[in-house]
Amino acid sequence: MRQCEIEIDKVKEIISESGKLFQDREAARHTKEKGIADYVTEVDVAVQRFIYERLQEAYPAVQFMGEEKCNDEIDRDGLVWVLDPVDGTTNLIHDYRNSAVSLALMDNRKTVMGIVYNPYANEMFWAEEGKGSYLNGKPIRVSSAETMGESLISIGTSPYYKEMAAENFPVFLSVFMDCQDFRRTGSAALDLANVACGRIEGYFERGLKLWDFAAGMLLVREAGGLVLDYAGKEAGTGYMSDILAGNGKIPKILAEKYLNVLSDKE
Repeated sequence: MRQCEIEIDKVKEIISESGKLFQDREAARHTKEKGIADYVTEVDVAVQRFIYERLQEAYPAVQFMGEEKCNDEIDRDGLVWVLDPVDGTTNLIHDYRNSAVSLALMDNRKTVMGIVYNPYANEMFWAEEGKGSYLNGKPIRVSSAETMGESLISIGTSPYYKEMAAENFPVFLSVFMDCQDFRRTGSAALDLANVACGRIEGYFERGLKLWDFAAGMLLVREAGGLVLDYAGKEAGTGYMSDILAGNGKIPKILAEKYLNVLSDKE
């Protein structure tokens, strides 16, 4: 199957329908701990099942990688859906109402389509390679800020890897002292979407999984922004990566002045 045969409007409709499952508070309270601060709820499972079944029905030739399944059979050199059914599961458990569905289509390890949907705000972000980024049908662009002093920065604390905290938090302090303020949303997909539409100037977090950032990466790049690693090089699409995203100026400042000390530890 070719990428051009996949209709993004059909995929967006599937994602929108899946968002209704986020309203099931009883299912959200049924949790299982996968690791330190890493949970899965019945909502995660239901959303993934719903999207998988609809995508298989529409595009059976495309492989499916999901957070809540074993993915050993995936050939990443082909077409692959990459899904995080609930990015921000801890938020969901607490009814914090800041979670998203994140779906990417990857072709030979490169994201060619990305959708991030926040059902609470009814905000759907999407992008296709070479076609720009959009929020609810309107084009979006990254912020034009050029200095840390005019920048709102979102951070991820890597809660699954609390052993990193002693290294991460001094860096957070240094950035905080130079920027306008911090935000901490608990959803990498929404942080990247917020970079893409210019609400924040930068976002960084260590140890993200591919399903956390694959869709958001394309949103940012198609909106004119950068997605780098902590060394300031263009971020790849490995199963786990340190991600630094922002507009055209701020990520380079973050990498050079603050984050390269952490890249040396990898």
